[in-house]
Amino acid sequence: MRDDTMDETTDESRDESKDEAVTGARKAAALEAFKDMAREPGVPKPDPILVVDKVVRRFGGLTAVDVEHVEVQRGSITALIGPNGAGKTTFFNQLTGFDTADSGTWTFNGRPMSGVPAHKVARAGMVRTFQLTKALSRLTVMENMRLGAQQQKGESFWRALVPGFWRSQEEEITQRAEELLVRFKLDAKREDFAGSLSGGQRKLLEMARALMVGPELVMLDEPMAGVNPALTQSLLGHVKDLREQGMTVLFVEHDMDMVRDISDWVIVMAQGAVIAEGPPSTIMSDERVIDAYLGAHHDAPLSDSELQAQLHEAEAELEAEIEEETQK
Repeated sequence: MRDDTMDETTDESRDESKDEAVTGARKAAALEAFKDMAREPGVPKPDPILVVDKVVRRFGGLTAVDVEHVEVQRGSITALIGPNGAGKTTFFNQLTGFDTADSGTWTFNGRPMSGVPAHKVARAGMVRTFQLTKALSRLTVMENMRLGAQQQKGESFWRALVPGFWRSQEEEITQRAEELLVRFKLDAKREDFAGSLSGGQRKLLEMARALMVGPELVMLDEPMAGVNPALTQSLLGHVKDLREQGMTVLFVEHDMDMVRDISDWVIVMAQGAVIAEGPPSTIMSDERVIDAYLGAHHDAPLSDSELQAQLHEAEAELEAEIEEETQK
């Protein structure tokens, strides 16, 4: 007599091995695309899903974004890093239609996206999350998920009056939402108000809702910001899983451990411009990146005059301390 339990265990082991093989193949393919690639800003990629040219955004006299050229490789996880005020979120806003660039062009899958409003950008398959989550607090988790689906027939006033037009589609949308909530471990919260979720759970909800679109490119703006450490590993796993599901990921992050852990390629911004690109294993030792974070003269030797000035300042401080102690 066959042992059904043993058969099930064997089937599960085979599925896990198959998933690991697919995961390894996709990661290997992403790394192969960057092999021997030049470490220069704007370096061409073998198969770019997003191509940006001469994008400029100014606020009065301040130039927040001035990106000459950058490409994002399809099927990769690319990190966008840089010091505070580098223009990373503003750059995201231009590309996704949440702000209007003063000049420049960009294409997604070869399709021009300059000036396209945010909802049409998402409909094209390019979605983003926000550093401060945008969950609708007074709607339930499930209602938030349903809102993420595109081209809903019930959104038409007249069709909404006839349930037969949209009922089957809504059932499909609900099924898709259920699957994603299970995947992101939010299924137990489906009927809770989104406003009752923790910060980390809201991040998970926003990522899950973004996937309701069926995107090709997912742009994450500081996915770990404000997240409880207990949920950090879960979020990391979900970001990695996006690539294994066939998506491309571009994310902004300040946590360099996370960048090294999950990214295949790193793009560095400073003062609105892309100053360096490279693999995570070497990018943080790049002089241009060190200068951007620490200043161009952080390790330069002092001139004689600077050295003398610092010595006099130190002596003056020491004399003041001695005099203060004497007066006591």
